[in-house]
Amino acid sequence: MRVIPLRAYVDNYIFVLEEESTSTVAVVDPGDARPVLDHLAKTGRGLGAILNTHHHRDHVGGNSALTGRFPNIGVFGSARDRGRIPEQTDFLHDGEVINVCGWEARVVEVPGHTHGHLAYFFAAQDGSGDLFSGDTVFGGTIGNLFEGTPDTMFESMRKIRALPAATRIWCGHEYTLQYVREAVLIDPGNARLADRLRALEASAQTGKPTVPLLLQEECATSPFFRWDAPDLTRHLGTEPGLATFRRLCGMN
Repeated sequence: MRVIPLRAYVDNYIFVLEEESTSTVAVVDPGDARPVLDHLAKTGRGLGAILNTHHHRDHVGGNSALTGRFPNIGVFGSARDRGRIPEQTDFLHDGEVINVCGWEARVVEVPGHTHGHLAYFFAAQDGSGDLFSGDTVFGGTIGNLFEGTPDTMFESMRKIRALPAATRIWCGHEYTLQYVREAVLIDPGNARLADRLRALEASAQTGKPTVPLLLQEECATSPFFRWDAPDLTRHLGTEPGLATFRRLCGMN
């Protein structure tokens, strides 16, 4: 499976999933139909499925236009988002395995940003995988808690941290430089985080995407994955685990 990131709006990502040998593709979070339609016209492919991580318009705004052009395709989303995702056909729960254009994906419920937020994990034979996480996790931070609490987001982050370390995280926005800068202020003693910021600043002018993120790098540098790291908990003066995560959410 090859992942093609398309840009939309100011900083959104739409992801196209394709293979060389297939004539149809899947798309993740098409907030705007136009970039998807342009890509399909350029490549001569059809659309076979839409995966939505949550109901926010910048992630689902293109659904109706795309299903109007490609009727009878599957539109996947959370069962909790029934009535909130346009054209939704499949209503998913945690742990389900779905077939998307020939690929298997495991559904991971990750509430916090919204009640019905999902992530989709595609395992790879080499022990890595691809996680389409929407607005749950970004480089150095987490998504805003519009409908959830620090406690629900903590459980979601525990699920993500338990995935294979080599997992590629395809998050929904290009926020990495901004929030890694903020992470350095929260976790000033983290030398690896400081190195990450220097590398990001050095490459910022190229305009290249910082996505996908690597889970092992997030676990080493994002405070929101380091709730039990002794150096961070000492710095914050908190107990490891949920207490530290709650404190971090209050600083976010």
